Amino acid sequence: MTYDAPFAGLRVIDVTQGLAGPEAGMLLAQYGADVIKVEPLHGDWSRVQGQRFGDFTDKTVANNRGKKSIALDLKSEQGKDVLRRMVKDADVFLEAFRPSVIGRLGFGYEAMAALNPGLIYLSISGFGQTGPLSERPATDAVLQAFSGLMQVNKGSVDGLPHRIGVWLIDMITGLYAYQAISTALYAKKSEANGRFIDCSLMQSAAAIQAIRIMEFSLSGGEGIASQSLVGTFKTQDAWLNMTVMNDETWQRLCGVFERPDLITDPRFAERNNRYANDAQTKEIVQSILETQPFDYWSPLLTEAKILHERVNDYLDFLQHPHVATGNAIQWNQHPDIGRIPVPNIPGVAPAMDGDVRAHAPKLGEHTGEILSALGYRDDEIKALHDDDVVAGDR
Repeated sequence: MTYDAPFAGLRVIDVTQGLAGPEAGMLLAQYGADVIKVEPLHGDWSRVQGQRFGDFTDKTVANNRGKKSIALDLKSEQGKDVLRRMVKDADVFLEAFRPSVIGRLGFGYEAMAALNPGLIYLSISGFGQTGPLSERPATDAVLQAFSGLMQVNKGSVDGLPHRIGVWLIDMITGLYAYQAISTALYAKKSEANGRFIDCSLMQSAAAIQAIRIMEFSLSGGEGIASQSLVGTFKTQDAWLNMTVMNDETWQRLCGVFERPDLITDPRFAERNNRYANDAQTKEIVQSILETQPFDYWSPLLTEAKILHERVNDYLDFLQHPHVATGNAIQWNQHPDIGRIPVPNIPGVAPAMDGDVRAHAPKLGEHTGEILSALGYRDDEIKALHDDDVVAGDR
């Protein structure tokens, strides 16, 4: 065990699909855990979501780095026996089925704890283990709608609720799941038995909106919009996002604009008034910013200590010189895809080419290796392949 690989020797069985569960397993692998990804014979559904590169999509590469893969039919008795053997010596078990489904398969917490009393068992679901919606399947977008996030994210132009264009709730759920597992493993130092951990997308969606949910409730359902001037404005050649926190900052901005009249104008002189006249305030700011290009305004805003930045696309971000030196991206060579940008995980040393943590496995790439380690003989492994219980490497 080292700081770079604190989970070295930890055995994790990951039977999740999609994004949230695989993200949690990937994080454990990046910290040194031995994570076995158990996939259906046709593969995790993320392998066919998006542009395909053989066995891979961007989702597969991003969320399965550092894992080993076995392709296994969990509906067959032989396949179930393989998984039971794996669980007996595991430290952590990750699943992301609806509550009734995992029970019907025979891999609910009680069954797994009977095989391995010390097992840390984490279940990821859409709506949790109990309640009227517990059996409903869910996606990131469904929970963005259900939790109120889309309503908060109304467009300033069209007034419509919008989905955030990244899988925010899935990724946050994976991160919360990793946190819960890590905390449980720390407690395990003085605990003989394992535990069941319920981690749902609904919980995560609420947790990341704690301030907004409290604010909405305490205001009697009205909500309290930020009274800072926060907006995205068009310059001559680019979009610019800017935050004006208080009256002092507003006065500095008016200095940049060479508009001292806006400092004394009663509609804009104080923050509460600017908030009450938000549309007018933004209209004036927009009319000024659009007269010059971004590179004209940015040095002036920086000198005036006004928070701002160009609105980039991903190519702009990747090509920015600060990103190249700021340890944000590691470029790795993938054998099937080519050179790909891999965002580094904060606090973890980058995984260089050749590092097992950088490798995303093909479907069933380690099937033979895993079965051999479980004690299956070569003839038994061949029989499992012939009976379509397993797939992949022999």
